[in-house]
This record gives sequence, C-alpha cells and structure tokens, in this order.
Amino acid sequence: MNFTVGFKPLLGDAHSMDSLEKQLICPICLEMFSKPVVILPCQHNLCRKCANDVFQFIFTELHGLSCHLPIKASNPLWQSRGSTTVSSGGRFRCPSCRHEVVLDRHGVYGLQRNLLVENIIDIYKQESSRPLHSKAEQHLMCEEHEDEKINIYCLSCEVPTCSLCKVFGAHKDCEVAPLPTIYKRQKSELSDGISMLVAGNDRVQAVITQMEEVCQTIEDNSRRQKQLLNQRFEALCAVLEERKGDLLQALARKQEEKLQRVRGLIRQYGDHLEASSKLVESAIQSMEEPQMALYLQQAKELINKVGTMSKVELAGRPEPGYESMEEFTVSVEHVAEMLRTIDFQPGASGEEEDEEVALDGEEGSAGPEEERLEGPKGLH
Repeated sequence: MNFTVGFKPLLGDAHSMDSLEKQLICPICLEMFSKPVVILPCQHNLCRKCANDVFQFIFTELHGLSCHLPIKASNPLWQSRGSTTVSSGGRFRCPSCRHEVVLDRHGVYGLQRNLLVENIIDIYKQESSRPLHSKAEQHLMCEEHEDEKINIYCLSCEVPTCSLCKVFGAHKDCEVAPLPTIYKRQKSELSDGISMLVAGNDRVQAVITQMEEVCQTIEDNSRRQKQLLNQRFEALCAVLEERKGDLLQALARKQEEKLQRVRGLIRQYGDHLEASSKLVESAIQSMEEPQMALYLQQAKELINKVGTMSKVELAGRPEPGYESMEEFTVSVEHVAEMLRTIDFQPGASGEEEDEEVALDGEEGSAGPEEERLEGPKGLH
C-alpha cells in the first residue's frame, strides 16, 4: 500500500530530542559536542578542543605561565575540581569519572575520534532543523481512502493501513493491531537494538584499545630483545677479538725468536767471512814479496793463520724447515659450525633477562661462548 507524504520525523517528539541532546553535552564546555569528538580510554567523550584547552591550561600552570582557557566559568566540574583536572604534563583526568588519561607525544591529537557520536550529532542537527508542527503528531492519510487516517497496523502484511482497508479493502482478511501498540513495540525494539549496538561499539572500542596496548607491548619487548641480542653478539665478537690478539702475540713472539737466531748466525758468518777475506789479502801480498828471506820471515805465521782459519767450525745453519710457521695454523671450522647453530631459546628467555648481559659484566672469567671457543686450542 502506498501512503501520502507526511511521515513523522525519526526522532519523534520533543521529549526524545531533549533526552538525546542531554547525552551529547560535553562535560567541560557544557554545550553540544563540537567535532572532532575524542573518546577517552574510559569510554567517555570530549570535544577535542576542550580536551586540548584543559591540557594546555595545566601545562602552563605547571611551567609557571599565565594562560586563559575558553572554558565556561559556569561549568561546575571546572569550578569544583580546579587544577586537579590534570595530574601532570602528559596526563589529565576524565571530568566524568576521574579516570587518569595518559597522553602520548601527539597530545590530545593522539586520542581516537568517536565517529559514532559525530554521526549521531549530524543526525540530531538534521532532525532539529526540520520545521515543528503545531500538532503533536502528523498523521499519514490512506492513498486509497483519502479521507481516512492510517490508524491500524496489518500484522500479516506488516504495513500500516486504515480502518476502511481492513473492512472493505485489501486487508479485510488480515490480522491487524492498533497502530500505537505496534508503534510502541517497534520503537522499544529499535531502542533496545540501538542500546545493544552502542554497547557493542563500546566493547569493540575497548578491544581495540587493548590490542593497541598489545601492539605497543610487542614493540617494546622486541626492542628490548634486539638490544639484548646485539649485546650478546658484541660480547661474542669481543671474545673473538681477545683470542685473536692472544694468538697474534704468540705468533709475533715466535717470529721474533726465529729472526733473532738467524740474524745472529748471519752476523757470525759475516764476521768469519770478513776475517777470512783480510787473511787472504795479506797472504796474496806476502806471496808477491820478491825477496825470499823477507818472505820466509812472514810465511810461517801466515801459513799457520790460514790453516787455523780453514779449520774454524761455525755454528750450524738453521735446520731444514726452520722458516716454516705452519705450527701456528688455526682451525676455526668447528667453531664456525658451532656459531651457525646459535638460535633462539624461548624457554630460557626469563633467565636471559635476569642475566643483564653476563658476558659484559664478568671480568677474569670466560662465558659459555668463550669456553667453547677456547676448548680446542686450534694449534697444530
């Protein structure tokens, strides 16, 4: 059935509008919420501007600055609670329930907007702007019976209709009920549905807040574990560097020892070579002496010196392979393979947190990683 234009507004009478308006009043400015509307963790709502005014006021109070906030002097919450509305620079208390609200670095702009309340405000303003009628209720007229008001409800067809339609028209065989009865029943059902929807939205918002806290906790825990992981690997690197320094020092000592020995032999052989060369030069000069008597006076001494020099035994040369440094070869394959097996141990996470990076704190004692690295010396 078609009806002529003239439906009563959705929000109905003035009493319903007044009741709704009371629910849309900001507890700070005592006026209807102005968008954007922010929702606090306690599920109460504030104008973001009002929340920012309160936060700025307390911020300037804490820092000894003068500030005037555009908050109504008639606001009883503001007068009675005064400076106790905010507890510290990044916190303030909900004016409705006194729950402490902690702000992040974004301040009040980090609070989540309540889009549901903003949409209700838009609907309220649209309904409020409609012209008021002199009559308490504007009745619909039946299109088939133009002079008849819609005053009953067809339960079978689930549509409003008039009495003549029930007696003579399309609904004569249908079950009907008084229009006010069905109106009250369906209005109650819709009201209950709205209440359930709002309650469900509050629960969803609470779950969202909880999950955001879980995300923050995950980030904090991950950051801490990354720091611990870096510290442990830095400690491992420190152990390796220390061990490398020890081995390099041992290699340098052996190198210096061998070089000193060989250089000592070089000096000994050089001295012998120099003395032998001088003796050869003297012997050659003596052989060039033309006078036999003069030659014979020096020949015996030279012959003895040459014989003695030729019989001098020098220190033995370095044994074959003396120059080799193969004994300082380091085998790290087993250590590298062991390092590749390092992995997370979820069951030991609590103990690791209490250790406070024991590898950095212990002096004079090797940690587990160092003991494993130093176990096989790696020298052949």
